Amino acid sequence: MSDPIRVLIVDDHDLVRAGLVGVLSGEKGFQVVAEAADGKQALEAALRHRPDVVVMDLEMPRMGGVAATREILRALPETGVVVLTMYDDDDSVLAALRAGARGYLLKGAGRGELRSAVVAAAEGHSVFGGAVAAKVVGRATIDPAGPAIPGLTKREHDVLAAMADGLSPAAIGVRLDVSPKTARNNISMILTKLGVNDRSEAVALARRAGLGSRG
Repeated sequence: MSDPIRVLIVDDHDLVRAGLVGVLSGEKGFQVVAEAADGKQALEAALRHRPDVVVMDLEMPRMGGVAATREILRALPETGVVVLTMYDDDDSVLAALRAGARGYLLKGAGRGELRSAVVAAAEGHSVFGGAVAAKVVGRATIDPAGPAIPGLTKREHDVLAAMADGLSPAAIGVRLDVSPKTARNNISMILTKLGVNDRSEAVALARRAGLGSRG
């Protein structure tokens, strides 16, 4: 059996923090190694316990979540940070991603969504809550010369655009010169990273962002 994912919980509200600890501590495969009520405590706890994943609030006293994320990743670049916040504005989302966060969920996300995000971050993947995913996808059309959608490889970005064009996995394989199986694997990873349930949700997000010839 693999070792549990070691998690640091960071939130300045005691009840929220206790709830998150309860959600993750009650499941096999997770171990909450520490808690912190602000960014400075988070940095100290991360350096002491070296967690696999940090679940990070944004608005906190002494040091906010964006600054804490940046400092933690400067010292521990292999750590995955999943932001869990009530803020879904573009500035907050992009600031967290630029600081290096691998995931961004809104408070109110289901237990399963939080657990899946922690697992994805521990494995080095990115994952975003549905409402946030639309903003992340849209970033690619705002700055087409910039990097692809955060967390997606260039190939996955190309596959998403092909999905928005209405192509089947076989047709995507022809367009990108890969096997249908590889295309299906790419699609599965895209769904996980964007935090959506099926292809139709991913296509809807992509088209709203202007991806694909039907956008």
